[in-house]
Order: sequence, then C-alpha cells, then structure tokens
Amino acid sequence: MRELQDVRQAIIEALPLTTSNHGEVPNQRHMYVPPAHIKALRLECNLVIGARGVGKSFWTAALGSSELRASLGTSVPELERTDVHIGFAVTPNIAAFPDGESLSRLREGGSEPYDIWRAVVARWLMSVIGGGIPKDTWSDTVSWGRANPERLAELMEQANRYFLDKKRFGLIVFDALDRTSSDWRTMDSIVRDLLRVVLWLKSYPCLHAKVFLREDQSARTITDFPDASKLLATKAELTWAPHDLHGLMWQMLCNAPGEHGARLREVYQEVVGLPPPEYGAVWRLAEEVKRDSVTQRGLFEALSGPWMGRDRRRGVPYVWSVSHLADGRGRTSPRSFLAAIRAAAEDSFEKYPDHLYALHYESIKRGVQKASEIRVAEMAEDYPWVTRLMDPLQGLTVPCSFDVIESRWADHFPCGLKSASDERLPPQHVDRSWPGVRNDLERLGIFETMRDGRVNLPDLYRVGFGLGRRGGVKPLK
Repeated sequence: MRELQDVRQAIIEALPLTTSNHGEVPNQRHMYVPPAHIKALRLECNLVIGARGVGKSFWTAALGSSELRASLGTSVPELERTDVHIGFAVTPNIAAFPDGESLSRLREGGSEPYDIWRAVVARWLMSVIGGGIPKDTWSDTVSWGRANPERLAELMEQANRYFLDKKRFGLIVFDALDRTSSDWRTMDSIVRDLLRVVLWLKSYPCLHAKVFLREDQSARTITDFPDASKLLATKAELTWAPHDLHGLMWQMLCNAPGEHGARLREVYQEVVGLPPPEYGAVWRLAEEVKRDSVTQRGLFEALSGPWMGRDRRRGVPYVWSVSHLADGRGRTSPRSFLAAIRAAAEDSFEKYPDHLYALHYESIKRGVQKASEIRVAEMAEDYPWVTRLMDPLQGLTVPCSFDVIESRWADHFPCGLKSASDERLPPQHVDRSWPGVRNDLERLGIFETMRDGRVNLPDLYRVGFGLGRRGGVKPLK
C-alpha cells in the first residue's frame, strides 16, 4: 500500500496543476505530437482551428522556440530549417506587434487592419535582413507601408531572396486573435484582413504565415474575399483522439521529476515489458503505447483497475475517463483529461490509501467534477455571457425540453437578451432571440440536441454548471 501511495504522489507530481499556456516556452518533456497535429505544424498549413485547451497557444510557443523546433523536426523536417517570428500572441511584445488597445487606436486614426498587419510583417523582415523603416510608433510604420508600396515590395523580395540563399524559411505565427477586439464585427474585419495578408505572403515561396483561430472565429464570414479558397485548402484542425490523450498522459508520467519518474517508468515497464526509449534527456513512448491498443489499455488498467465500480456494469476506466470529459460534439481536450487524472490521484491519496489500485473509481468521478469546474471557469473567461445564461438553469435535470430552459431564461431576463449578454463578444446569434442562443451553445459544445428534440448537457459542462442527470456524475454545489 505504501508503494501505491508513492505511485499516486508520482502522478500528482508528473501532471501540472494547470496546463494553460500563457506564452511560456513549453517543457520539452511534455511535448507530444498527435498525428492530427502534424499537418497543422507544416509550413504549407496557413489556418489552424481549435477549441479551448487543445494546443493553439502551446504550439505557438513551441514554434517560437528554436530548441523545440529542432525536436519537432523528426515529425515536420522543414521546421529544422525555419526561423519563426510571433506576429500576435497572448504575451505582449509591442516591438513585434500592436496589442489590442494599440490596434483600436490605430483603427480610430484611420488605419485599415490590412495595412496594420502588413506593417507587422515589414518590421519582422526588416529585423531579419537589416535596414531601416520608421518604427518609433506603430502609426509611423503603418504610414510608411501605405505611402511606400514599391519599397515594401522590394523589402519582401529581398527577404525572400535572403531565406532562399540560406536555404531556410521564414514563418510568422498569429494566435489569440480574440484579444484584438471585444466586438464581433470589428474582430471579423481584423481577422479577415490578416488572412488577406497571409494570402499576400503566399506569393513569396520562402515566406510563410500560420494563423491559429478559435472555432467560433473561423465559422464567421472572415474568408469572403477573392482567392480565400487557397487558404481554406490548407486548413487543419487540432483534435485529440482518446489514444492521443492517454499517450500524452504517459509521456508526462514517464518524464516526471526524479524518483517519481523512476517509479512511473517501473509501472510502464511492468506492463509493456521494456522501459520507455530515452532520447537525450527525454523519455518517449514505444509506438504501440501511442495507439489504442491492448498495451495502452493495460497501462491505464494498471493504475485504475478494470472497472468503474465493483463489476463490468459500471464501465471501463480507460474509456470512461475520456468519454465523460467530452463536450457536446464528442471532443475531449488534453487540459480537461490531465486535470481529471491529477485530481483523481489527489482524491485517491487522501480518501482511499488502502485501495488496490492507484486511482479509485470514485476518485475518477470526482476528477471529472474537478475538470468540469476548471472548464466552466475557462468558459467564463472566453464567453462571459455563457455563465450568465447558465446560472438560471442550476438544479435542472437534463435531458429536458428546450421550452423549460427558455422559460427560465425569460423569467430571469425579462428585458430580453441584451440584459443577459456581456460587452465582450456576446452571443453571435443574439438577433435570433433564445433559439439563436441555443444554436450558439450547441456550437460551443455546451448543449447537445437529442433525437427526440430534448436538450442535454455533457458531463464536462453539466457538472460544473450545477445541472443534474439521473445516474450521472453528481453536479457541483
């Protein structure tokens, strides 16, 4: 039993308290490349779409690190010959790009987003090849580019030749574009013009751009300009299959610090038969452990046992732990999965020290509660209006008729939708009244419509928002 407590503590130490990336360079030991992400990392991919917590900011920061690009070279060889510049991201860098407030001031001064983004590109390339353009303020750089189209064209050609002569590529990356404005139409204009600049760069073979977008941003009319199809043809989505999530978890477990990593690698070896391969200072996984295989299932079973209760009727932990963290569109993010497993290890350590496995099945259920709490908090950050709309639904049992939900909203917001929405990016279809909001919640994966027309919420959101379901994981109080 002492050994099992050691394993539980090792899991806690291996999985970070938060996996949110705020622009920091990721830990190389935690870098795992699912097959679906390889296309997104290739230079020819200009448009990358992903929900919250699937890796947009992670890959932006990874691409910005020369050390991590070298590691990614085994999956995407051209990255070893690529110099990367960040053109917009979570972490401010006013010398490299204007922040949201600066963008607003530039637009108020008459600058078009297209000219602003071309100025960002111009500053980047001038820093690479040398020379001088006005850069005391962003207004100066934007004005220069607009007034000197020929010199800007010369700069682009010189930069392309520079990379060609060195047999390298230049890549500029844009992320966190929801921070550019609190108004949908304004943000649409900013993103649309950015994509026009990305299309402009495609004329130069050695210069590339990559834009990471939220799903709700990509679903809007941001590609209604000539030749936008050339960008859409390169689009990739950041998705995680269940075996990718388990593979990422074991990558992190095997690379836990000190004695904790050694203990978890022992568990790995007991199941797989061989220790994980070591590359430099990083432990990687055998190929069979990256797939949905008997071996991968056996690894999780070594931690959780075979059932989500006393017998098979309660489900299999390997499957249950992922499926109960999926949103209404069936997708589970690594952030939610890792948070649930860490919380399960903490709960098992405190409440079930004598259990036969490191993760007690009741603790895994509480892990889902913790992951749901985190997810709801993240949703409140990105979409403040969601929390306001979900508060009146606390205590409801789902599935239920949409009429019941609409009635609660109408009672709670007698003045209509405007009193329910927030200043920052309100519901996209607010003009369609409550059915439009329902559509927005379905797009976000919070609501799902069943075959009989009733509305259901996946556990990932139902638990955190305080709604019940017969026989389901208990909601948070």
